[in-house]
Amino acid sequence: MADAVAHRGPDASGSWKDTDAGIAFGHRRLSIIDLSPTGNQPMTSADGRFVIAYNGEIYNFRELRNELENAGTKFRGSSDTEALLAAISHWGLLPALERANGMFAFALWDRDTRTLHLARDRLGQKPLYYAWAGRALVFGSELKALRQFPGFEATLNTDALTLLLRHSAIPAPHAIYRDCWKLLPGTVLTVGSDQVDARTLPSPRPYWSATAAAKAGLADPLDMPDHAAVEALDHILRDAVGACTMSDVPLGAFLSGGIDSSTVVALMQAQSNQSVKTFSIGFTETDYNEAVAAAAVADHLGTDHTELYITPADAQAVIPKLPQIYDEPFADSSQIPTYLVSQLARQQVTVSLSGDGGDETFGGYNRYAWANNLKYGIDLAPLLLRRLARRCMVGVAPRHWDTAYATVAPVLPRRLRHKQVGDKLHKLAEIVDA
Repeated sequence: MADAVAHRGPDASGSWKDTDAGIAFGHRRLSIIDLSPTGNQPMTSADGRFVIAYNGEIYNFRELRNELENAGTKFRGSSDTEALLAAISHWGLLPALERANGMFAFALWDRDTRTLHLARDRLGQKPLYYAWAGRALVFGSELKALRQFPGFEATLNTDALTLLLRHSAIPAPHAIYRDCWKLLPGTVLTVGSDQVDARTLPSPRPYWSATAAAKAGLADPLDMPDHAAVEALDHILRDAVGACTMSDVPLGAFLSGGIDSSTVVALMQAQSNQSVKTFSIGFTETDYNEAVAAAAVADHLGTDHTELYITPADAQAVIPKLPQIYDEPFADSSQIPTYLVSQLARQQVTVSLSGDGGDETFGGYNRYAWANNLKYGIDLAPLLLRRLARRCMVGVAPRHWDTAYATVAPVLPRRLRHKQVGDKLHKLAEIVDA
């Protein structure tokens, strides 16, 4: 099982088992903090009670470690894994998770209570699957690990296929196989041996909720001048980026030239005494090429910039690899350039930051700004007229819309000039007759 995910952890491997309890952990390590053997896993707590197999990074582990040392905890190494394990031993699992700031997925065995805990970070950045394989409960970072276990049937979950067709991905807790699930973000699944014997699983317990956080924000909105809000946001982002750059290995960033990745890189460079390594993918098709803007940002910030222009043939060559890269069908075309820029960056660095999540957090997509106007237009126009409009929009291929638009774009005001107009019209057609 561990060998199946060796690409996730090429630096070290380890295993642990308790035959009497009927449990085993396997681990592959990508060394980022504390490169010595004291950071290897699976790791046992100093008191011998807990064993952990962990993937991720705890960004505030030094603060947790200092607090624990002041309380008398002794440490063998300097890894964030050991700090997390000591926090669990000292405060308990849920209080430790509430204090932890990071991205992670882990399996924790409690020898005293003979229970297994599976936990995942607040936003689900790190993957964690679990499934039945005959009478055994198996878990791992990727489905290809689960497939190695005898008795795992890998039977297609047809209900998940309907979710895929609707959402272009398979949302948690569902998975592409039957009797298999993705652990929901911000939750812990606690399982005892009696539940495994009975082949029944409890519901995961949340330790954090995005919905609750949003409701709390709406109930108590910020009341401050714009300049104060800007300063507060700058402070929060600066701290967050600074925390994410703690590493004992080379570190860089993906740079597209957009607001999100440019902000992250700017805050990285502002806190670094050497040029940050940045990486971009370029396309020969000008409508899709962001490399020029990325290069301008890199030049302005003084980063050590690397770019790779790819051809349609380069992109097509990735497609046969996608079933090995992604365990489940995933219909976002960004998976191809993401793989290519990761491959490019890995030649120089081990860790890369990106601007992913910025548009979702800050409402950066045009659809958010246009939603109210679209709703007004949809409410105003009769359904028959909207159906006719939809047919007209999808009846012309996106490239033909682009060609027609290019003839009038030069005389339009700058605010009305857009790229990929044909693609946007086809997306609009999907909702105009809703």
